[in-house]
Amino acid sequence: MIPDTATQPGSPRTTVVRVITRLNVGGPSIQATSLTTALAVHGFSTRLLHGRLGDGEGDMSYLLAPGANAAFIPSLCRPLSPLNDLRALVGLYREFSAARPAIIHTHMAKAGLLGRLAAAAYNLTRGDAPRAKVVHTYHGHVLDGYFSPVMTRVFITLEQLLAHVTDAIVAISPAIRSELLQTYRIGREAVYHVVPLGFDLAVFRDLDAAGRAEARRTLGIPAEVPVISTVGRLTAIKQHRLFLDVVKLLAAWHPSLVAVIAGDGELRAELEAQAAALGVTANVRFLGWRRDLATIYAATDVFVLTSRNEGTPVALIEAMASGVPGVSTDVGGVKDVVASPQVGRLAPFGDAAALAGHVDQLLVDRAARLAMGARARAHVLGRYGIDRLVADIAALYCALLQPPISPGTEGS
Repeated sequence: MIPDTATQPGSPRTTVVRVITRLNVGGPSIQATSLTTALAVHGFSTRLLHGRLGDGEGDMSYLLAPGANAAFIPSLCRPLSPLNDLRALVGLYREFSAARPAIIHTHMAKAGLLGRLAAAAYNLTRGDAPRAKVVHTYHGHVLDGYFSPVMTRVFITLEQLLAHVTDAIVAISPAIRSELLQTYRIGREAVYHVVPLGFDLAVFRDLDAAGRAEARRTLGIPAEVPVISTVGRLTAIKQHRLFLDVVKLLAAWHPSLVAVIAGDGELRAELEAQAAALGVTANVRFLGWRRDLATIYAATDVFVLTSRNEGTPVALIEAMASGVPGVSTDVGGVKDVVASPQVGRLAPFGDAAALAGHVDQLLVDRAARLAMGARARAHVLGRYGIDRLVADIAALYCALLQPPISPGTEGS
């Protein structure tokens, strides 16, 4: 008989299969690719399964380290597609059966649905062999602002059911944990773990005045003009229309303002048309997808996030690590990043005047802007580093793989 995957925490043979819907631009992709290799030092061998990008989405598969154990599942995709979803479900089940993992860890909504269904089916075939522990990470959720009320109710019900086959639910912020438990009643409190995202922030940490000057030269932006920026997919949930409304207000006070939008997506043509209708085409630069985000942040005076919903806002963290203060809508997990007015400013969603007012104050008061940027940098570097993330996930895995304590053996 072929021996099963070892389930002793830290064993070199402890296999983890991680499933992510797709490696598009964003925090989930950064985390999934980082953990694929970083957990090896803790004795975990990871295989990453990822699906197909949507039209217009930026690709982050380049973050996979050379030789990383990863596989592309072409039928795994974000849109609802019964045939593709069935094919992906079968493909995931076959991958699990071949790898015989100790842990199956899913990321993002579609991978969480199909991956956990496939994991449940796989565990049912195990007989007396140890079952795989199932972990799902909520990097945010699609339960507000994405779908119609009817579809949202369907997804909430599915998530409630899937929680019964999930050994650990990871929320990337206390705010998301609270929403999932209290608002949507998904899962039991005992299975929740708050594990903030973690990134390699060294490239942002080391930005200085010389780097900022070079960034302005690279982007062709004069040194003396005020610059705001935003980074993200040009999709409805990110609410770039609100960003452009903020630009309109700021341009009246700062005519030379440059507003940089890094990212692309299905709404680009609409947003370009809106910029023209608002009369701010000369102020706005649509840069498309960029890999040199450190250059974008270095050239920026104030970073602006106008999302309707966020899990943990990666671009905001990167900007703050670059020493750039952020102004954001107060949604989702943003308040866990902008933990006080000393490190950034928040405004209600949809309130362009409040957002513009915060930005204007920072543009006018250079000393206050630089001081806030320094505090923001210290705050996120201490909280969102990659080493902390890897240690947290390894500790969670080890705890899941510990054998249960039999009644009456405590303290023996």
